[in-house]
Amino acid sequence: MPQTLPPFADLLANCRRSAIHLETRDVYGVEDEDEDFAAWRAGQRHTPENRGEWWNSFHSSVAEAVSRGVKVRRARVVSEPLSEYVRYEHSSTFQNITAGEEVRWLPRRMASDLLIPGNDLWLFDTDLVRFGLFSGDGAFVGHTVSTDPEVIKNVSESFESIWSRAVPHDRYTI
Repeated sequence: MPQTLPPFADLLANCRRSAIHLETRDVYGVEDEDEDFAAWRAGQRHTPENRGEWWNSFHSSVAEAVSRGVKVRRARVVSEPLSEYVRYEHSSTFQNITAGEEVRWLPRRMASDLLIPGNDLWLFDTDLVRFGLFSGDGAFVGHTVSTDPEVIKNVSESFESIWSRAVPHDRYTI
């Protein structure tokens, strides 16, 4: 039986304390990013000064949540040397930071002894986890959610172990 999934913006709008995002893939094939990724590959770079070109509804949702006191953190577990896609992500991370996120990077070689969830995820407060499902080539497949306290506990503990080891964005160089 398929799950009814609330839109991301609604999940974040209902968040009261924290939203955490774990990314573990070295490549994503997300259609919404295809045009921007192609432009980046062709040498185009966004800057904080050209905010009108890159600010979108996701950034607005994050900024609104942060303004309400929600702490938004994103950890990326990455292979080194970095894939082309992760280099693209790194170059645009200032957008997440401008919206109010804290972002850290953990080289996969430093995560060998950690238990890491098998899928990317967002955890909203300690109420709901939304897993992002991707195919082997990075294409988005769908989402699933869980409110199971044991799943949430495991995800939260895993994220905190990653976060404590990860390098803040302003110190992670490529």
